[in-house]
Amino acid sequence: MKEERKSAGIDCRRCQGESLWSDDLAQEVVHGLCASYEYAGGVSYMERCGIPQQEVILRLLQQLLELLFPGYSGRYEFHAEGQFFTVGEMLNQVQQGLTDQIAKAYAFRCSKEHCDQPCRALAQETVMAFLRKLPAIREVLLTDAQAALDGDPAASTLDEIILAYPGFKCISIHRLAHELYKAKVPLIPRVMSEYAHAVTGIDINPGATIGAHFFIDHGTGVVIGETAIIGEHVKLYQGVTLGALSFPKDACGKLVKGAKRHPNIEDYVTIYAEATILGDVTIGHHSVIGGNVWLTETIPPYSKVTHPSSKLSIQTRNSAPRV
Repeated sequence: MKEERKSAGIDCRRCQGESLWSDDLAQEVVHGLCASYEYAGGVSYMERCGIPQQEVILRLLQQLLELLFPGYSGRYEFHAEGQFFTVGEMLNQVQQGLTDQIAKAYAFRCSKEHCDQPCRALAQETVMAFLRKLPAIREVLLTDAQAALDGDPAASTLDEIILAYPGFKCISIHRLAHELYKAKVPLIPRVMSEYAHAVTGIDINPGATIGAHFFIDHGTGVVIGETAIIGEHVKLYQGVTLGALSFPKDACGKLVKGAKRHPNIEDYVTIYAEATILGDVTIGHHSVIGGNVWLTETIPPYSKVTHPSSKLSIQTRNSAPRV
């Protein structure tokens, strides 16, 4: 055994010795952290009873996606003769879990704003209204899947789009998060949208309003801001940004929040890769925005916006180059 350790270059005597960690050092770090919890604000153990749990929210999100598209994850078995009971059981689980998390979110906000609203009762009302909208959300998502099938020659079936396309996954999560955003639920919509951002590379703020038949082709790098309004039958390619210009500040130098600051995209607009549209401007219906275009002004309907063609140098060789 000693020979084996020597051959591996391991000298046990060098790896051993007295530990430098001590109770005094541990206490110093603990005191520093606890002091930071007190004066610096932010999430801390003192507020855990009133803050939603990220891992629970994401588990509920997966169940919601499964309710919208049975078999989506493969974790649940759905059969025609028993799907009514399976769906009912999942719906009850989501209702209970989402009520708990939204109640925590409301309580967390109350701890910051010193209000005394009945958080649990309000959460129950919010969840009931939200769950009633699931059939309508599914119907809109089916139009999104159809838009992808109609707009992508590489797509073969709706099932392929629902199961595999990152753009569809992101818009599915967005439509759920957006309903909670409209209900003024704190924290949870953003947790959902940032999860979608992490797994798809597409960043849609939960506040963005998006019409039916929406398709993001490829998707990586797309950014859609909070106050963006997108009509129906809109198609975006990778790298598109619907963002804001420099943000206005108040007399104290703080950002003015809540103002309309992102673009309005009307119906039947196509925006190609890496285009950037900034500010509260409007892209008129049936317009086409070319790749790499930078826009900060309103465009009338039926417009086509492109960059001037750059001059390319193309040289044809008579023979293959020598290596």
